[in-house]
Amino acid sequence: MKILKILGTKPWLHEQAADGPATTWDGPNTVGASRTALRFVLAMVGVLFFLFIITFLSRSQYPDFEALAGAPWQPFTDTSRLWFNTGLLALASIAMQCGLVGARHDKLNVVVASLSAAVFFTVMFIVAQLDLWLYLQSMGYYINSNPANSYFYLLTAVHGLHLIGGLIVLSNVVFRVWYDNDLHSLAAPLQLCTTYWHFLFGVWLVLFALLSSRPETINALAAMCGF
Repeated sequence: MKILKILGTKPWLHEQAADGPATTWDGPNTVGASRTALRFVLAMVGVLFFLFIITFLSRSQYPDFEALAGAPWQPFTDTSRLWFNTGLLALASIAMQCGLVGARHDKLNVVVASLSAAVFFTVMFIVAQLDLWLYLQSMGYYINSNPANSYFYLLTAVHGLHLIGGLIVLSNVVFRVWYDNDLHSLAAPLQLCTTYWHFLFGVWLVLFALLSSRPETINALAAMCGF
C-alpha cells in the first residue's frame, strides 16, 4: 500500500535534489501526499468493515443464526471481557496521542514512555482477543457451529491484523527517526499513526456494539437495511 511505502522511506532526511532545494518530511508535498494516502487506506478499511457488517446483518435473518448475547448462557450477555479489551485499546490510543504531543514539543522521555505504553497496550489487546477466542471455544462456540461465531472470529481477526500492520509501520517509523537522531521529525509520521490508532479504536467500538447486541437489536438493524 502507498502509505507503507511513504512511511517506509526517510522523507525526514534532508535530500538535495539535482535541480532544487533540500526537502524534508515537513515539506507540504510530502505531508499532503502522506495524508492523502492515509485517507485512502482508512476509506478502504472502513468500506471493508462496512461490507462485513452488512453481510452480518443479512446473514442474521436466517434461522440458523444465533446471536452471542441475550440469553443468560450466551457469552456476550456479560460484556465484562469485551469492556476490558476495549479499555486496553483505549489506553493504547491515548498513549499514541500523548506520544504525538511529546514529539511536537521535543520531549524525548514523554515520547519513549508513551509509545512504549501504546505498543504494550496494543499487544495486550491482541493477546486478550486471542484469550477471548479460547474462552469461547472452551464454551463450545466454535467457528463453524454458528454463523454468529464465524463472524466474531472473522471480524476480530481482521481487526487484529490491521493493528499488527499498524505496529509494523510504527516500529519502522520510530526506528528510522531515532536512528537518524531527529526527534522533531517524528511528529509528522506519528500523526498518521495516531490517526490510524484512533480510527481502529472507533472500528472496534462499532464491532463491540454489534457483536454484543441482542437478537431484537440485530433484527431491527437488519430491517433498517432492508433485510
